[in-house]
Amino acid sequence: MKTVIGLEIHLQLKTQSKLFCSCPTEGYREASPNSLVCPTCVSQPGSKPFGVNAATITQALKIALALGSKITDAKVLVQRKHYFYPDLASGFQRTSKPIATGGALCGVRIREMHIEEDPGQYDLRKGTVNYNRSGIPLIEIVTEPDMDSPDQARQFLDELKAVLDYLDASRVEPGSMRCDANISISMDGKEGTRTEIKNINSFKGVYTALSFEGARQRSMLKNKLKIEQETRHYDEAQGITTLLRKKESADDYRYFPDPDVPPIEISQTEVVQLKKRMPELPSQKRERFRKDYGITEEEAFTITLEKPLADAFEETTKKVPAANAARFFRGTLKKQLNYRSLDYKDSSLSPTTIIELLSLLEEKQITEKVSEQLLIGLLDKGLTPKENAQKQGLLGVHGGKEIEALVEKAIADNTNAVTDYKNGKPEALHFLAGQVMKQSKGKADPTIVKKLLEKKLAKE
Repeated sequence: MKTVIGLEIHLQLKTQSKLFCSCPTEGYREASPNSLVCPTCVSQPGSKPFGVNAATITQALKIALALGSKITDAKVLVQRKHYFYPDLASGFQRTSKPIATGGALCGVRIREMHIEEDPGQYDLRKGTVNYNRSGIPLIEIVTEPDMDSPDQARQFLDELKAVLDYLDASRVEPGSMRCDANISISMDGKEGTRTEIKNINSFKGVYTALSFEGARQRSMLKNKLKIEQETRHYDEAQGITTLLRKKESADDYRYFPDPDVPPIEISQTEVVQLKKRMPELPSQKRERFRKDYGITEEEAFTITLEKPLADAFEETTKKVPAANAARFFRGTLKKQLNYRSLDYKDSSLSPTTIIELLSLLEEKQITEKVSEQLLIGLLDKGLTPKENAQKQGLLGVHGGKEIEALVEKAIADNTNAVTDYKNGKPEALHFLAGQVMKQSKGKADPTIVKKLLEKKLAKE
């Protein structure tokens, strides 16, 4: 069995006003329902679109260039895509013909990109509609079905998120990205029946939805059950997919050119100027970091996934050896940020405080264990590293007779663990080392602790 996955990613573009009117896009979630709308947003009789927001085109072109896509030099028609749902006041959604085709990211080919308008928000339980979101500009990125696992899809989306972060072209708050995932299972060389999972609201959700749907389809095939072509809903709370409706075809949407919107003309002069102003992208920064700082591929990949984190790393290397900074950023720092579901830019950290922390480690005033404790205090309470270390008595690394005394105490107090170690259970040594580190409040050097334990236990 072979899994085949393709994605359709909808991203809200970063503009000050909506796609076809001057209503603001900022704060639409926090504003009172239906307070950021005009006759165009809610399709009142006689209302007309103003024309395509030029900033939308610019932001979309930046994304297309970053993905290596070919931007069309023809006029781009805006179409009406008809379907009936409460969040769509007009009964149709305006969506363009492709503005760009081709390109690739992480080995996944891009088929095409479109511009379209976001619908409103329908609350199924309350039966109410909020049109504040209606008309916010979107770009739809359609991939080829080149992914063969949920892991590959997640890797693609992580890299796409990084590219968007560097471009500053799309919105990043929760709900600004939605993804439709297409998945099928090929068996015995025969192409599988494709199922579409609609409106997944997070990258993590894409992974979970694809994992469940792939397992569901493989189970059906093993039990010789027929898979129907259908559209399914992702239930985020349960991590499952459920039947939404039978899959529509393009004919069902009754596409035709919108008579109220002139075709989009893309300025090739603007394209040339945008190419010149393109920032250093994650893959380029990754290669430069490896070359200039001599760090590993894994370290460079993790650090460059978030531009503010990469910028902080470069600033830190002015005061701290790059190898040590990279190890800290990829390991301890990312571990603590991930535990809190935080991006670096949303944390209280700065290069100044990181340099202060790592300088204590460089000067051997603290151990790596203590550095993590101080990082936690910095993240959760805003405590500066040196002041926090002084208050808790964490400065200074135990060595020599101090460690030796703690090792002897750990051996004396934990005879069962000593017996286990002598009986061939190496994990007992880790337990004993942990006891020493606990007694030293993390101030003992773990490497020295381990060597002393092995030496003394050999004599027992």
